[in-house]
Amino acid sequence: MSASDSVNPSIEPLAATSELSVDSSGLIDTLIMGGPVVTLLVVMSVAALAIVMLKLWQYHRLQLFSRNVVGDVLQSYRDGDVEGAIRQAEQTSQPPARLMALAMRGANREDLSPNAVREELARLGAEYLALLRSYMRPLEVIAALAPLLGLFGTVLGMIKAFQALQTAGSRVDPSILAGGIWEALLTTAVGLAVAMPVVAIVNWLEGRIERNTTAMESAVTQIFTADLSR
Repeated sequence: MSASDSVNPSIEPLAATSELSVDSSGLIDTLIMGGPVVTLLVVMSVAALAIVMLKLWQYHRLQLFSRNVVGDVLQSYRDGDVEGAIRQAEQTSQPPARLMALAMRGANREDLSPNAVREELARLGAEYLALLRSYMRPLEVIAALAPLLGLFGTVLGMIKAFQALQTAGSRVDPSILAGGIWEALLTTAVGLAVAMPVVAIVNWLEGRIERNTTAMESAVTQIFTADLSR
């Protein structure tokens, strides 16, 4: 076995580690070239990720991904098992089911008028909707602002590139302009990379909110009209 063969096994892991560190440092250097605009976009992306994780935890806690809860409660109520239906509804934290429990209790109380029960249901439903829409505004702002910030950074970068070109005078080097342009376009790329997934997530969350809004209205209405559908 030659001396070079004995050294190779120990060199290969070091070479792989060195290559990884070079790639990581290259990515960091590329982001640094984007300037404060890219830094702000990175901060916005971290904030968006934190909000999305918070919303997913909130929706999981409210059991918005559970199915057939409302249908099971409504079926028990239509079968005449009011107490069983109330227990089913109160065992879940799903907003439509919670409203159904309140509607069933209110409908069985003679000291409350139907209008008073409906007003209380409307108030509680509005609170649930406000809870579901919490932190949605920052996500919408990030989705709208990220591409604009990227474009703003590109404009600033193009200005700097043409200023460098003007300073060079007759000693124009095409690499000066090309380097300035790609650094300027970097901010637009980062802005779009931040905005596109946030826009998709915002639309998905809005869809879940609209679906639960419809479910709450339908569930409460069916409690008051259960006799008509029997």
